[in-house]
Amino acid sequence: MEAEIRLRAGCSKWDIRQKVWDYMEHNNLADFPRPVHHRIPNFKASRQAAHRVASLEVFSRTKEIKVDPDKPLEGVRLAALQANKTLLVPTPRLRSGLFNRITPPAGASKEVLRICATSQGVKDFSVPLGLDSAVRVDLVVVGSVAVSEKGWRIGKGEGFADMEYAMMVAMGAVTEQTVVVTVVHDCQVLDIPESLLDDHDLTVDYIVTPTRVLTTNCTRPKPQGIIWSKVSREMMSTIPILRKLRDSERRAGRDVTLKTEEDPLRQRTATGSTRPAHNCQTPPITESLAEQKGVTTVYIGNIPPTMRVSELKSLLRERGASPGHLTWQGPQHRAFLDYSDGCQAQLALRSLEGLSVEGHAMRVELARMQRQRLNEHGDCGDKKRGDYARHGDAGQ
Repeated sequence: MEAEIRLRAGCSKWDIRQKVWDYMEHNNLADFPRPVHHRIPNFKASRQAAHRVASLEVFSRTKEIKVDPDKPLEGVRLAALQANKTLLVPTPRLRSGLFNRITPPAGASKEVLRICATSQGVKDFSVPLGLDSAVRVDLVVVGSVAVSEKGWRIGKGEGFADMEYAMMVAMGAVTEQTVVVTVVHDCQVLDIPESLLDDHDLTVDYIVTPTRVLTTNCTRPKPQGIIWSKVSREMMSTIPILRKLRDSERRAGRDVTLKTEEDPLRQRTATGSTRPAHNCQTPPITESLAEQKGVTTVYIGNIPPTMRVSELKSLLRERGASPGHLTWQGPQHRAFLDYSDGCQAQLALRSLEGLSVEGHAMRVELARMQRQRLNEHGDCGDKKRGDYARHGDAGQ
């Protein structure tokens, strides 16, 4: 079936999400909750797709199945409970752990099982599992915003499905034989450019829609574990289980250096490779780390009014330009990105050149005070972003 959503050359993941969300809203292809923007869409006929999942041979032989808590996967969760599978559902936003095992009451009727499969049922009829639980997941079912027939997947931009899988690898809950299925509407199957994929992105083995089952034969490796160099301190503070996993991997002798702890003389590019920061032209790094003071701030303006801070962070990650700190001023359609030195800021500016969302061009440049400081001193100086942010500087 030919996709009805057309993607332009050079589109970003955010562009694709917006295209799908707009298309589904315009064509009334989703049920509650609406609008579908910033969600895994609860597409119409999701129950038909769930029946197709239950008819898969891999489902019939599965003993333990992990199903995401998204609304369109409710039918898959119900099918797992009706088939007496061990059903694992991630905790919301991973705040209180990784999994909950759904435990219906003894002799539960079909109606009770239906309740257990809902988001409220996950809260009321579940037992949390720790990292030391002997979990062996045979089948993983995830939601998507878009997916390609080659198995390349795009979520809603917060990275939880990718992180959950990486965490399952770290705790030994999945193997190379574990199958990954996504359940979507037919319109969500698109030709996604491989260039948009990163090494932490989860790929899928089967795509199930209300009308068909696609076998992707995807050979791109799934995440091999947590890539600590892409984990920020903010993520560590909001996902407590990451701290336990990091301690465990540190004791095992693995490199668990976080993104903010990377060598300041090296900067990751958008392709995932690294290059010495002194390759940038303005300003050259000639002084030691101890001699570099303060931060260099990049201004982003003309941010679309519908954009959320989580989406901007996702876009920055995709471009290899994640800052040490981000100040969000959504009502003013702007944000300030703090980098540890002028060279990292210059590399970020290059990565963000031509930044746009659905043809909506955003303005990216050094913040006014930073431009003045670089012109006067040629280094990062020591003036803080707050000095100009408080005065409403809009970059000019």
